[in-house]
Formats: sequence, structure tokens, C-alpha cells
Amino acid sequence: MSAPTWDPAQYLRHAGHRARPFTDLLARIPELPTEPPAGPPRIADLGCGPGNVTTLLAARWPTARITGYDNSPEMLDKAHVDHEGPTPGGGRLDFAHADARTWAPAEPYDLIVSNATLQWVPGHTERFTDWIAGLKPGGVLAFQVPGNFDAPSHRLMRALARRYGLAGALRHDDAVLTPQAYLARLTGLGCTADVWETTYIHLLTGEDPVLDWVKGTGLRPVLTALADDPEAREAFLTEYRAALREAYPATAHGTPFPFRRVFAVAYKEA
Repeated sequence: MSAPTWDPAQYLRHAGHRARPFTDLLARIPELPTEPPAGPPRIADLGCGPGNVTTLLAARWPTARITGYDNSPEMLDKAHVDHEGPTPGGGRLDFAHADARTWAPAEPYDLIVSNATLQWVPGHTERFTDWIAGLKPGGVLAFQVPGNFDAPSHRLMRALARRYGLAGALRHDDAVLTPQAYLARLTGLGCTADVWETTYIHLLTGEDPVLDWVKGTGLRPVLTALADDPEAREAFLTEYRAALREAYPATAHGTPFPFRRVFAVAYKEA
């Protein structure tokens, strides 16, 4: 699967719905030490995107030194312009290029958090060892990933991609693990872990809102692969749009869009 080209403006069109799982994850992360000799918390946001939810970390821990990492130049440009710099509480928010497939902490962190990123990283559980090793004693690894790869939005996308010769461009239904498998992996690494799942029913508005949603995330590899073939791109979107309208019918109040997500908060032994 080639790296998709990201569009921050498209991604942020559903920013409110997309941020909710992160706020739910954040609510389950315990307080971090802030008193001497611990000093300001050190936090990494792995897969920070345009930085809009990274700012929620600064609101929770005002004195923290926070670095958002991403491998998309487009997303990082948006984050640098909109959010980088000193925070109102005396902390600091920075952004840097890194790939979650290879990134390892260069210094001890109190918290490593990742929001809707690890599904793009094949074999991401193999990275847990390095990330947990990079936590301070008592530190936290927390993440959430979409668990909707068997949903109509993704099944229809994969079926259509096969017809267009793009099967290899998309992730498959094993892109994330079950909650039980994440629990086993994290506890096997010596952590105490809290793992759960939630299905959100997002009520989307506007014309073809499910298509508009996936154009910002899961459909990016297809849009990237067809970028130089506008005719094929439009044909794909026309077929996919019709299939999504049938799978997610609009109501008088909007289009319900069920979206399952898997969460984990793991605590390194103090």
C-alpha cells in the first residue's frame, strides 16, 4: 500500500465527530506527575494529523511539553501554522516528522498517545515494546483505533477497489486487533491495561455525508492512486456514492453512521 496523500481541510470537515473518541480516551488517562522532581509532563502524540486534537492534551496538562508526530507533510504544515508554540499554561506544543512504523522514543515520556493512527501501521503491536520501554516508570501508552473494517463503508470500498485493480491500495479487515488481543499483548509486556470498545452513531448532515467522511480518511489511498486518472476517479466515486446511499439511507434528521472504535490505556509498572 503506497502512502496516501492527505488533505487537512477534508479531514477537518468532520472534526467534531472525529475528536469525540479522543476526548473519551483522554478521560480514562490518569493524572500525570507534575510536581518536582518530576517536572512538566513529557507527552508524544503519535499520528497527530493537523494537530487539532493535540491541543486537547495541552488543555489537560497545561505545563506539558508536547510533541505531535506525523509522516504527512500536508498535515504537519497545517499543525505548524495553526497550533505550534507556547501554550497558555506555560507548556510547549511542537510538531515533527516521524513514521509510526519506525519511531522510537529518544527520551523518556510520561504519556505516549495515538489517535486513529495505528490502523495504518501493519504489525503495529510489534512497536509496543519500544514505546513502553520509552515510558517513564508509571507512564502510560494510550490509543484508539477504528474497528469498523467490516462495516458497509469499508466492505463496499474494498469490493469496488478490486474491480478497479486497486485491491492492494487498501487496508483489510485485519488492520486492527480485537480488544481481547490488545489486552493480551499489553499485559504480556508487563502493563496493567484497560481495553474497551464503543460504537458511536454519528448523525451526519449534508449531501452524501458518509462519502464526504471517508474521503478524508479511509478512501485516501484510492484517491491518491487515481489522482492522475480523473476519469477513473470520477467513475469510482460515482459507483461508490450510489452504494453508500443505499447502505446508509438518509433520514429526515440526517444520515446515521455507526462507527465502532477500540480503545486501550496501558500503565507501565512504576
